Amino acid sequence: MSTKSEDQPIICGAKTRSGALCQNPPELGRRRCRIHGGAKGSGAPQGNKNAWKHGFYSAEAIARRRDARRLVKESRELMSMMNQISGISA
Repeated sequence: MSTKSEDQPIICGAKTRSGALCQNPPELGRRRCRIHGGAKGSGAPQGNKNAWKHGFYSAEAIARRRDARRLVKESRELMSMMNQISGISA
């Protein structure tokens, strides 16, 4: 690939569907043309949003399940104490 300087190529050089190299000039400061990913805002979003599937193991979901288990445990303990008290007073 011939270049103007070592940093900025003259052509995009991406492989097209026909198998030839793209002859478009790259975007300023990029190595590819706007069609092949040189445009501003191209690429994957920040934060790996593409990998998000269901959120079952997210910190928020884990904390929510932990709180729910704690509430169930406390409720069972409270019901047990109430049953003991009602058994004593009966």
